[in-house]
Parts: sequence; structure tokens; C-alpha cells
Amino acid sequence: MKKYYVNKNAQLNGDHEVHNEDCSYLPNSENRKYLGEYSNCKPAVVEAKRTYPKSNGCRTCSNECHTT
Repeated sequence: MKKYYVNKNAQLNGDHEVHNEDCSYLPNSENRKYLGEYSNCKPAVVEAKRTYPKSNGCRTCSNECHTT
């Protein structure tokens, strides 16, 4: 299980990226929202979409949930 976070600041395309706790692109504590602990990124993205409907997995740490 890993801890997942969503970036509060949208990317240029409007996506709010979901990152796990080990990601090198994890935003600082002021710019992220804790989503919970999950075995993979899929439920984390679902949770992120409750607050940010245009959420997407990070290409680096949650590639299986990243859509273009």
C-alpha cells in the first residue's frame, strides 16, 4: 500500500495529477491533497475526481492511470 496525493494546482492542460508518496514529481505539502492509502493508482484517481473532476495519473509514478 502506498499513500497517494493529488496536485491542487492544475497542469497547463487542466489535469490535476495523482502521485504516490515516492514520486520525484510529488508537489510540496502546501500544493497537494492527501487521498489515502491504496494498493494501486486506480482508486486514488477515483477519489481525486471527487474534488477535481479532471484528474489523471502521473506519467512517472502512476503511468497505468495516465491518459493522454
